[in-house]
This record gives sequence, C-alpha cells and structure tokens, in this order.
Amino acid sequence: MATVISPAGLAQADFQLAGPLKDRRIVVAMSGGVDSSVVAALAARSGAEVIGVTLQLYDHGAKAKRVGACCAGQDIRDARAVADRLGFAHYVHDHESRFRDTVIDQFADEYLAGRTPIPCVRCNMGVKFTDLFQLARDLGADCLATGHYVRRIMGSAGAELHRAVDPARDQSYFLFATTQEQLDFLRFPLGGLEKSVVREIARDLGLGVAGKPDSQDICFVPDGDYTTLVRKLRPEAEDRGEIVHIDGTVLGAHKGLIHYTVGQRRGIDIGGQTEPLYVIRLDAATTRVIVGPRRALAVAGARIGEANWLAEVDRRPVLAKVRSMAKPVPAQMNGDRLVFAAPEYGVAPGQAAVLYDAAEPTRVLGGGWIEESFAAEPTE
Repeated sequence: MATVISPAGLAQADFQLAGPLKDRRIVVAMSGGVDSSVVAALAARSGAEVIGVTLQLYDHGAKAKRVGACCAGQDIRDARAVADRLGFAHYVHDHESRFRDTVIDQFADEYLAGRTPIPCVRCNMGVKFTDLFQLARDLGADCLATGHYVRRIMGSAGAELHRAVDPARDQSYFLFATTQEQLDFLRFPLGGLEKSVVREIARDLGLGVAGKPDSQDICFVPDGDYTTLVRKLRPEAEDRGEIVHIDGTVLGAHKGLIHYTVGQRRGIDIGGQTEPLYVIRLDAATTRVIVGPRRALAVAGARIGEANWLAEVDRRPVLAKVRSMAKPVPAQMNGDRLVFAAPEYGVAPGQAAVLYDAAEPTRVLGGGWIEESFAAEPTE
C-alpha cells in the first residue's frame, strides 16, 4: 500500500530549487531526530538525489545513550536506519575534536569569564553550518537542507530569513549568525509546518523516529548539569569570592561564578535584606557577584560584538530579542550600540541580541553577541 503524506506537509515543504528536482542533488543534515529525518524523507520523495550527512560531535559512552541527546551513538544509528529505509546514501563525519575546541571549551571559558553562553549558536556558526556547508559543496549539492524551524523567503534583494510559522518551535534566535552566502545555499523545509504535522509525516512514512523525544538545548551536557562539566574543564570556575551589594557592602561569600547569571534571584542565599536581591553583574576579574534590587537590572542599551547582518540595521527601527525566551522589544542600532526604547531587564553579556524588522516582525535582520550593557538612569 502506498504511503500517504499529509497534504499540508507536501504543500509547504518547498526546497526552492530551479528546474526539475530529479536533476538536483540535496544534502540533508541528519541529527537522528524526527525533524531532520522528515526533511530527508520529503527530499527523497521530491525525486532529487539525496545524500544524508551526520556529524559525530562528541564521544559515545553515557552521553550517547541519554534520551534527548543528538549527534552521538544512538542518534547516528537512527539516522542511518532512516537513510536505509528511504534508500539513499548516508555518511558520518567525525567532528568531535573541532566541536570540543570551538563549542565545549568556549562554553566553559565563557562561564569562567562571568558570561552566559549559548553553545547552540556557536555550534551552528561552526561545525553545523560552516563545515556542513563546505562538505555539501564538495559533494556537488544544489542545496543543504536542515530540520530547523525557520523560513527562507525570497525577497526583492534575495533570500531572507524569517521566523517559523509555529511560534513554539521557532529557532530564528539561534540562527542569527547565518550569513547571506549560507542562506543562499540552505533550505529549511519545515519552517512552514507545525511540529504535529511533522510527526504525522514521520508516522505516515513508518519512520522509527516518529515518536522520538526532541533533543535538549545543550546536547553535550548530561542531565542539564552544566556546572559539573565546567568544573571538570575549568576547576577554577568554582573559586569562591564575595557577594557585594551595588552600594559596596559585602554581604557574604559565593560558591563560584558558574552558579550565577545576570537576573538570577534564587540561590543567592543572602538573608536579612529589606527587599529581594538579584544578580546585577558578575566581575570575573575580582571573582565578585554584584547584587542589588530589581530596578538595578534596568538596562538602557548594550554594546554588540561579532555582529552578522542580513540587512542594513543602523538607525533602523527594530525589535530586539536579548534572550531565547524573551519577547522582542522596540530598539534601534546606533553603530555597535543597541539602544532600547524602554529599559530592558536581564540583559546578560554572552547572550545574543537578535534583531527583527519592526515593519515586518517575522524577518530576521541579524544579530550579535552582547559584550556589555549600560545601566538605565535611575527612576527614583
């Protein structure tokens, strides 16, 4: 009996390639999860030649067996099983050393420097897009397709990056560093689909990964215990120091900078205060945690480094998203400084500031890394 795929899935999974797809070669980045497996299935059904590629990013062992991991032992086997079922070639490339150097070590160094890192962006910037991009080119591909939930839309000036249709799955914040050259070559067939439709397609195709849990954000951190990993790689990250009020009063001692982040309220363990205290900033040079009332978290702007722009942003009204779960807020870029229309809270160095077009809020204009923030003027 022929497999029936959701009409919505077929209608919206567009690989955006000129000419007959039977004459095209599509390389699919396969993590072993349901999303990339469905992309591979849709590519195979399009008539194009499909090649699946999986990057092994870290050692097998216990991490590879953990539910919610990616790019390791069981996931590689799952990707290969999908390729075998659909009848296309599948290759595994060992990028463990590069992943460790460019993602894991930097993750630890960022915490040591008192910053709050986003390793998923660094991974996309390096081994996933840069390395896979070149690998797909070497294989003679017409495009590289991934299971990310974003949309690639052709605008008047070329390919644009837009939010996914499903807001709960949108990954545009983590893809701000995608360059225009990469965007021209990349395809995101799932950006117009809801996750429920993707799982329906996987079930209709009889893919064994149809019910597989989604991977967690930080795939290389066992059980979400990032402090154990950082402590192992950088033991000095747990050097103790002082907890200091913004007025200069020493309130107590902390147990290591890796246990704190800007905006944190719980776990500071300082009693006897007349109002709740929050982490205002981390001073790695003095190993101090600076705390204060919530109003001290108010930020007027931030300096942005390592910026990647997909359109002109200087002096342009934008919507800025400064945390993955934050709501985009009105702002403007003035040179390398992001200025908020109203004070913003919880702006942490090491996080990303991603800008969207104020006139077309689904469009990603690019973004950069928050290097430092500038306190808002007191209102009291």
